[in-house]
Amino acid sequence: MSEAPESLRLRLPATSANLGPGFDAAAVALDFYLEIDASAADEFSIDATGRDTDRCSRLDDNLILGIYTDILERSGREVTPLAIQMANGIPLGMGCGSSAAGRLAAIALAVHFGRLGWSSKQILEEASTLEGHPDNAAACWLGGFVTAACEGTTVFVARVAPPVEWRVIVALPTEPLATSKARGVLPEVYSRADAVSNIQSVGLLGLAFAQGRGDLVRMAMRDRIHQPYRGPICPLLPPLLPLAGSHGILGAALSGAGPSVLAIVESEERLGEATAAIRAALEEGLEAELKVCRFELEGAERWLPS
Repeated sequence: MSEAPESLRLRLPATSANLGPGFDAAAVALDFYLEIDASAADEFSIDATGRDTDRCSRLDDNLILGIYTDILERSGREVTPLAIQMANGIPLGMGCGSSAAGRLAAIALAVHFGRLGWSSKQILEEASTLEGHPDNAAACWLGGFVTAACEGTTVFVARVAPPVEWRVIVALPTEPLATSKARGVLPEVYSRADAVSNIQSVGLLGLAFAQGRGDLVRMAMRDRIHQPYRGPICPLLPPLLPLAGSHGILGAALSGAGPSVLAIVESEERLGEATAAIRAALEEGLEAELKVCRFELEGAERWLPS
């Protein structure tokens, strides 16, 4: 076997999943990133900058290195040590898709340095299997707004480009939330009324993004499946959710499993008003970093060598 390719650069966008009713099915890519420049080396090393550098730079119990090593070993390939330069813009444990970005990075690195020859579809399906759901992985890999479903390990994805004039404000609290804890508060059974309400909303959601129907977004992001149960452990949600439909905020929802909250704003011109409304709603002792961003139309797939 020939030597492994010498280097690989990746840029993986943050994502926000669920968007209210699209539980484990809908997500959108955002324009802040996990950026990686990896080269074959004599031993593993990570030089991390940006957010959560202590966790990103450690070699033990590292999500990316663990998956990278596991895939190569399962594939019967030699594990090539990597020197990784990492610039992380995605906060960990905040519902912004950090785990999906990390898993996709690990898989892409293994495919590249192990010369596995996997297709883009195989990479996405492996990430979805590791995630346990396809939404974040599909949005990170493909960009834009996606809806995704699985049949076994096969992933089916529909993608559209969100309206270019829409903007996003992500309200990031001071403390992260483990996805396992956020899933632990959900009930096993839902009423027919709750299920029907979410079906109605998620039906609107895809068309609102595809057609640029800002007038539909508030209803399209209405949820009765997970947000009512996560509100008590996601303190930013109760004060911010009522802002949907006012101050230029088209809709609001937990970002992924939380604890961050995502607000979609109708235009650049309304960002100041929307930001002021969010800050005013958080005056009761709640602290949050407000990250203004755009939807990312390109996913990490474009960084695969041709």
